[in-house]
Amino acid sequence: MSELTDNPFAAPSDLPFGLPPFDRIRAEHYAPAFEAGIAAHLAELDELLAADLGATGFLEGLERTGALLGRAEAVFFNLVGTDADDDLRALQAEWSPRLAAHHDAVRLDPRLVARVAALHEDPPADLGAEGLRLLDELHRAAARSGALLDPEGQARLRELNAELSALTTRFDTELLADTNDLAVLFADEDDLEGLGAAGVARARAAAAARGQDGYLVPLVLPTGQPVLGSLRRRQSRERVHRASVSRGGRGGEHDTRAVLQRIAALRADRAALLGYRDHASWVVADETAGDVEAAVGMLRRLAPPAVANARREAEELTALLVADGEQAPLQPWDWSYYDERLRQQRFAVDAEALRPYFELERVLVDGVFATATALYGLTFAERPDLPVPSAGVRSFVVSDEDGEIGLYLFDPYARDAKRGGAWMSSFVDQSRLLGTRPVVVNCLNVPRPAPGDPTLLTVDEVETLFHEFGHTLHGLLSDVHLPTFSGTNVPRDFVEFPSQVNEFWGFEPEVLAGYARHVDTGEPLPAQAVAGLRAARNHGQGFSTTEYLAAALLDQAWHRVAPGELDGAAPEDVAGFEAGALAEAGVALGTVPPRYRSTYFHHVFGGGYAAAYYSYVWSEVLDADTVEWFAENGGLRRENGDHFRRTLLARGGSVDPLQAYRDFRGRDAEIAPLLRRRGLDEA
Repeated sequence: MSELTDNPFAAPSDLPFGLPPFDRIRAEHYAPAFEAGIAAHLAELDELLAADLGATGFLEGLERTGALLGRAEAVFFNLVGTDADDDLRALQAEWSPRLAAHHDAVRLDPRLVARVAALHEDPPADLGAEGLRLLDELHRAAARSGALLDPEGQARLRELNAELSALTTRFDTELLADTNDLAVLFADEDDLEGLGAAGVARARAAAAARGQDGYLVPLVLPTGQPVLGSLRRRQSRERVHRASVSRGGRGGEHDTRAVLQRIAALRADRAALLGYRDHASWVVADETAGDVEAAVGMLRRLAPPAVANARREAEELTALLVADGEQAPLQPWDWSYYDERLRQQRFAVDAEALRPYFELERVLVDGVFATATALYGLTFAERPDLPVPSAGVRSFVVSDEDGEIGLYLFDPYARDAKRGGAWMSSFVDQSRLLGTRPVVVNCLNVPRPAPGDPTLLTVDEVETLFHEFGHTLHGLLSDVHLPTFSGTNVPRDFVEFPSQVNEFWGFEPEVLAGYARHVDTGEPLPAQAVAGLRAARNHGQGFSTTEYLAAALLDQAWHRVAPGELDGAAPEDVAGFEAGALAEAGVALGTVPPRYRSTYFHHVFGGGYAAAYYSYVWSEVLDADTVEWFAENGGLRRENGDHFRRTLLARGGSVDPLQAYRDFRGRDAEIAPLLRRRGLDEA
């Protein structure tokens, strides 16, 4: 690999925890690293398959292959999501299909498939639990990935995978561009009435950052935009809402409709090639749900009571709208504003007035970190000397009583080159085999405050930070031998479970007492507000459950189409498909649009949640049952945290996830706690 002598990916990083040397990585380093990484991976595979190794040696050797390529891919695909300049986008368009083809070549290698099949048929008794599980995973994955197809079928599969890789990249690119283009520019400060001085300052700063005069409201990924809860002027709210729902569907260069239709059609074709009825069946067969009927059945069970609750909520909000002298009917851009009004009346909770109590640094250190200390004995030491992937990212060494366990990167602020939403990702996975400790990152999209102002979070942003840190804990506390099973490498409909548990802790009284203090005075959040926040937890569940279910059922509809069903479809047909799917599922409420419309549903057309968006509520069954267990056992006690860590978080995917849950809970999860939480048990 002499051609990689000066390439930062050529050798494992010598920085703490194997942190990538971000200060040395440039766009021109990726293509040579990919080329060399693919060649090295194939050579390593040839050598492994030619060697006379026992089962353990073979499986562990397989886990070691592809290290160079893995280093380059981990950095590249993380930075594509956070700092996607033109050079990276061009590389992504060129290399995503090529990398997909390479990974297909490895998975479909007949020598590898035959070796795995032989071992699986007669596994040695001394292979060990993780080795046996890896062997099962490889054997099942071989069939699911097309290894049993004839050569013609495998060639067709490679074509489908390459085109899908290119199309999902294109969807992501066009959505980011259209989201940036549709940021709403207001010329008059009066149009932002209700947003508060800090909100106006943020909008002014956002406009200035783009070289524009006036006040700019950037869009976040979901349909609902945070400012809609504050803007008093109905026409201002309407402008923001219409901009949000028009993303990807207004024609022009950034239209995503034809792209998403093609993605859905190709996924249907691939599923049929692999012997499945549709793409959803192919996906869910590998999840804890087991089959589509179980996943969709839960969604449909929840839909009628959720919609009934949403209709009752709409009646209450309409009364407030009319009392304001506005003309009915209630519109979707009115919902958040009047829901916030109702929340204030019932619970004395004013979202804008609460922001000074949720200053980012205090929430992070005295809330998120302090809770991890209380439950798991973790401590966090900032390392500003380490290189970071983007300006504003912070690094923390994470330790427990036994020493340093990993590195946590925190990337809180929105920027034009960063995709919307919030997520956790990994640069290095934990593995005892490889001797690696985890390097994980949390990415949020908090608007950057005006210069000199503190970063004040909304209630939703606080919740998001706790949620994403739950994923981080799943990665940091991993204690497995094989990297395949590290951290969040679990089924998609299980991965949200630990994060949703951690999300819940953010508004527990003892946690709030630690971080919810006024940014100027240091005064704690008043007891009345604490009580109001807790009482308001179940407020608006009709809306939130319905908008989520609409998106989850829409995801299923797109991925249950049969091969050829979308042939001849025009981009204009997307709206009709969507309307029909929502109506058929019983969740078509004009005032409650889906959390994501098809044209900006990044999770399923640009991310990894295709046919699996149901997983949030599927995981919430486990989450609600877990929170109840903590309550029954004394709450946020170290003993409880250690039990959760030992039986579940540390095990990653090294055991069956539902067995891990049984080991934690002593039984299977029950749905009753979820129904109570969402107010669906009485509906």
